[in-house]
Amino acid sequence: MRRTVEWSIHLHLYEEDGTTRARAVLDTGTRTLTGQGTARCNPEDVDVPEIGDELAAGRAMDHLAGQLMRVADRDLESVGAGAPADRRTAYGWSDAMS
Repeated sequence: MRRTVEWSIHLHLYEEDGTTRARAVLDTGTRTLTGQGTARCNPEDVDVPEIGDELAAGRAMDHLAGQLMRVADRDLESVGAGAPADRRTAYGWSDAMS
């Protein structure tokens, strides 16, 4: 079976008083998931906004990825398959993960 889909991720960044907050919104066409991330600049460090953006965005996408994996686990269980015991093993692509 061949299939092509496109999912959209919108990343929103907000900075105020040395704190950067990120919100990553994934739209699959059938579901929307939202990840959150925060980064704070240490008052003793040089304020480089791009670093706060990168940290907050990375954390928001990591949060989003965790949610997406939990959705996949539930979907697999609903069709009679279980989640892998070792999370480092990808579904159906265990050789590619070695």
